[in-house]
Amino acid sequence: MTRTGGGGVPELEPEVFDDAIVAVALTSGAEHRLVYYNDAFRNLFGPRKMGARAADAFPEERAVRYVRMLDEVFHDGLGRQVTGPRTTEGLFPGAPGRRHFIYSCSPVLSRFGRGVLTVCVDTTAQVEAVERAERLSTERHQALHRYEALMGAVTQTVWLMQPDGSISELVGDFEDFTGKRWRPVIDEQWLTLVHPHDRGHLVRTWQEAAEGTPSMFVCTFRLRTTAHDYRHVQSRAVPIVRDGEIVEWIGATADIEDQWRNRLRERLLARVATVTAADDVPQAFGAVAGAVVPELTDACAVFLLPSSGATGSGEPLTAVRVASTARPGLPDLPPLIDQSYAVGPIARQVIESRRPKLLVFPAGSPPAGILPEVSLDWLRAARATSLTVVPLIIDSAVVAFACAAGCADSPPPGPRDLALLGEVLHEVRDPLRQALELQRTRHTALTLQRALLTPTPSVPGAEMAAHYQPASKTAEVGGDWYDALLLPDGSVTLSIGDIAGHDLDAATSMSQLRSMLRVIAYDQSRPHDPAESLARLDRVVDGLAIAPLVTAVHVRLRRRAGGGWHAAWSNAGHPPPLLLPAEGRPRFLEGAGPDLPLCVAPALPRTTWHYDLDLGDTLLLYTDGLIEVPGTDLADGMAGLAEAAASATRRGMPLADICALLLAGVTDRRDDAALIAFRPTPHL
Repeated sequence: MTRTGGGGVPELEPEVFDDAIVAVALTSGAEHRLVYYNDAFRNLFGPRKMGARAADAFPEERAVRYVRMLDEVFHDGLGRQVTGPRTTEGLFPGAPGRRHFIYSCSPVLSRFGRGVLTVCVDTTAQVEAVERAERLSTERHQALHRYEALMGAVTQTVWLMQPDGSISELVGDFEDFTGKRWRPVIDEQWLTLVHPHDRGHLVRTWQEAAEGTPSMFVCTFRLRTTAHDYRHVQSRAVPIVRDGEIVEWIGATADIEDQWRNRLRERLLARVATVTAADDVPQAFGAVAGAVVPELTDACAVFLLPSSGATGSGEPLTAVRVASTARPGLPDLPPLIDQSYAVGPIARQVIESRRPKLLVFPAGSPPAGILPEVSLDWLRAARATSLTVVPLIIDSAVVAFACAAGCADSPPPGPRDLALLGEVLHEVRDPLRQALELQRTRHTALTLQRALLTPTPSVPGAEMAAHYQPASKTAEVGGDWYDALLLPDGSVTLSIGDIAGHDLDAATSMSQLRSMLRVIAYDQSRPHDPAESLARLDRVVDGLAIAPLVTAVHVRLRRRAGGGWHAAWSNAGHPPPLLLPAEGRPRFLEGAGPDLPLCVAPALPRTTWHYDLDLGDTLLLYTDGLIEVPGTDLADGMAGLAEAAASATRRGMPLADICALLLAGVTDRRDDAALIAFRPTPHL
């Protein structure tokens, strides 16, 4: 192997943070002397003594962890973040009082020498808002408990029942409540006043209380009112026992609808909060559907409209069912297949009017055309009796609509149920907006990446393949890229890299960087070895401030006179290339270790390494998404990659199949992954 390279170090100017809204401080040297902080830092922590050691400038007991972190970052050069809220009591002279914050520490090089840059974000408002919400929730629960006590003292109906089920005394307004005369015996006809879904539970609860050793009977169920809707009531009864025999039951039935509904409202709104943890749009809408089943409806499906929202009158409009859920006991839901269907006139009316609509129909006979045929088949099988279509509005646009179904002979929802359903769905606007924006950003970035990651060229005497795949469990997009370029002299360049960041900016920076490296490599007027090409790219990227940090491997391959190819490569802080010899064990081409990543020190020298590839050898370049798996060591990931690649090579698999196999083998990948492979073949 041979080695070549060249020097210069940029310095951070901390004064650029003078007007920043986040708090910034800079320490220098192993003693972490405080050499700079901005006004936002002063406003958060109070004035601190410049030039003092961090341990002296921050004498608070809670600052010990911060000083320890400064040591760790300074010595190992790895940045750290503290994302859980931290609290300062604000007792330091000049401090504004008790504040909450999160912070990060990063190694930097400034005119003061090596040091650590601390960036703090004031989260006081957010933390205090959560605390206020918790206090309010506690107060509400206390109010509910007081209301329960009041309802227990003021019952609606008191009754005496004989062991045979006959009512001997009734005090209250049962007939006014139900519009029906109280039957002298509790029988099946009396049970028709009870909600169909509650009858079995009521009977079982009574049997459990009456059988064996009698015990208190307590049951909450829905009872039909004179308005033909249902209200929640609670019955409590105790047995009167004389000489070991039950002589009667004494009970009370109270209307607890308001109390029950207030509890349900809080429970549903708390459940809807889980939408904020959703990683993507289907998961977010799935949390929405799951939040209202089974308390408010038997089944719920969400249909996503095109990104442009509702279209004008007369124009075709389609939707995709992205989430659905149903209570236990109903038929299995049809699978989600990401298929668009034409929106029917009823759903379109809801979208255009932005008002919900309730449809009531005979059990198992939904109107034709309101939903896709597969959904209508399910409604028939579930004996649906009603369907409520609710528009989901975000930023004045209808982005989706939810369909809530009452099934298994359920009576239609009442006005209070519909109002609560609308309120719950209204509460999810902000998290759904975030999920939709993430989806749009991801789609744009993926489109950009895939448009740039072109197929590998056809090269006589070589087989090549490449593959890119976004992360499987995140809504983010990274800056991974690969490239293969056939040059006029018959040589080939391979490049692979990873730009820091997971957003559209990272994908855009990737496109610029990849294009510039192509130009540099293709310029035959002044040939460059790989180290010189990366050094030139480093200077341009740094000068134009295109990306914060880039790792890359750049390889130039030339056909050898005696057969095979000569590989020359330079590594800028990237995982090392993997060599899979035609004969022998796989190994990583690490040389003396990688050079610094791009955008760190453009003037420092870079190194070119050399290796001769024989026929059948395989050179594999990859990004860290292929070897970084949560909970495992990076060395284990590299070893697993080498073993899997070697096994596939021994089986004689084509390079394209090997690339696909290696990507599919990482089941818990949290980052994007790209790889490109090169194999010399006989030159025909």
